[in-house]
Amino acid sequence: MEVEKMDENEWKYHGEGNQSLVVSHCQRCVVLRFLKFPPNQNKTPVEILHHLQNIVDFGKHVMKQFFGENYVHHGEIIQLPLDFVRQLCSKIQPERPESRCDKDMDTLSGYAMCLPNLTRLQTYRLVEHRPILCIEIKPKCGFIPFSSHVSQEIKHKVCRYCMHQHLKVANGKWKRPSKYCPLDLFSGNKQRMHFALKSLLQEAQNNLKIFKNGELIYGCRDDQDCVSDWNELARHLKPFFFPSNGLVSGPHCTRTIVKELIHVITMTLLSSTDACRAGDMKTVPISQGRSYCEASAFNKELVRNGKHKLESSGLPRGCLLYKTLQAQMLDMLDIEGLYPLYSRVEQYLEEFPEERSTLQVDGPYNEAFYEKLLDLSTEDDGTVAFALTKVQQYRIAMTAKDCSIMIALSPCLQDECSEQRPVVLTSKSRFTFSVSVLDLDLKPYESIPHQYKLDGKIVNYYLKNVQAKDDPVMSNLFKENEDCTLVLHKV
Repeated sequence: MEVEKMDENEWKYHGEGNQSLVVSHCQRCVVLRFLKFPPNQNKTPVEILHHLQNIVDFGKHVMKQFFGENYVHHGEIIQLPLDFVRQLCSKIQPERPESRCDKDMDTLSGYAMCLPNLTRLQTYRLVEHRPILCIEIKPKCGFIPFSSHVSQEIKHKVCRYCMHQHLKVANGKWKRPSKYCPLDLFSGNKQRMHFALKSLLQEAQNNLKIFKNGELIYGCRDDQDCVSDWNELARHLKPFFFPSNGLVSGPHCTRTIVKELIHVITMTLLSSTDACRAGDMKTVPISQGRSYCEASAFNKELVRNGKHKLESSGLPRGCLLYKTLQAQMLDMLDIEGLYPLYSRVEQYLEEFPEERSTLQVDGPYNEAFYEKLLDLSTEDDGTVAFALTKVQQYRIAMTAKDCSIMIALSPCLQDECSEQRPVVLTSKSRFTFSVSVLDLDLKPYESIPHQYKLDGKIVNYYLKNVQAKDDPVMSNLFKENEDCTLVLHKV
């Protein structure tokens, strides 16, 4: 692709994360990803090239081993004319959300990552000219901690996501807590998965987005910019699910179309193909963790109806949700068990800073780095090597907990279907599809202290402000503690 010959007007703002900004091409199925930095903190071109190479290598040599060849698109590094980059930056700047403008796009190095546009089908060129629907889901952590290092019993009962929702609402990030619980989505039980996806559609936050032909039509572009009109969504989706049907408009039509959408998402998430097998990573037994969350709205409804046991069907081993969960469960010690090991590594590096590169703390992310992740033992031998292995596994797990799954769908005629092309059926339509995983940058080593503090904040807030209100005994205990005055008398 000769980017330098393309007019910058052919590119548009696509989105951004904490460290990078992405633009997509209007006609071609590619995106460019640029690093971004706080003002006056730009890195040298050599440092930027090294950073981007680490991202590519990590996707290529590590995450592909967990998720499989067809699910991970690591991209390649390209160098662009600086004039093109500056003009592109000027064009997209007005489209950026205000909350993201605290960092500037790198316009000095000319380096960028070129990646496929995952809102488009990745498998078959034949259908590129047809309308394409894409659903982006950020599923979050799909298991309850099973580590013996957990100090608060509530963490063995309520998942991190459900607890964190209440703190986010209290801090003003969201107006209301979502009913979505990741454990319902990862259960493999279709009834629970349907409930989870419906909850995401009701309160998308930044965990669900829907694109039509690459354009965002549903979900949040920014924390304060949420689109949640089901009727408007149904208007966009009706040609996909009922192309020649005289279905009447109104609430019934909307509910029917949303139900069809949820069915399609569920079936694609449970799909698996031999071509997408992951590497030889020994798996963490999923049975170690509890399969349901006590705070799940689905679980609470069961309890109200007199049922106290959730059916867990389990995930097919080849599907992307299963592989995502396996990577997440490399967090075997929980942050409470991990943090002392991080401190051990930190103390060692303070004494021997020259060892940082030898230990591959910051890469390179190659086959040797991956090989060190294969040790799943949890028995601490007191060495720095053991501590660092657990730290690196935790970083992989955190990456998997924050990744996004992209499901691209395109209408498929019956005579075009073949065994080589994955197809999902609805009542009136059939779709060919591709499933990919996005946002696979390795979580920073330096973020571990922040994760440790945040974990404490989430749990303490939940215990004091949510569980205490649900439990009359606990509620009275907190009231007594708050009003208690200790009076000392002479004897």
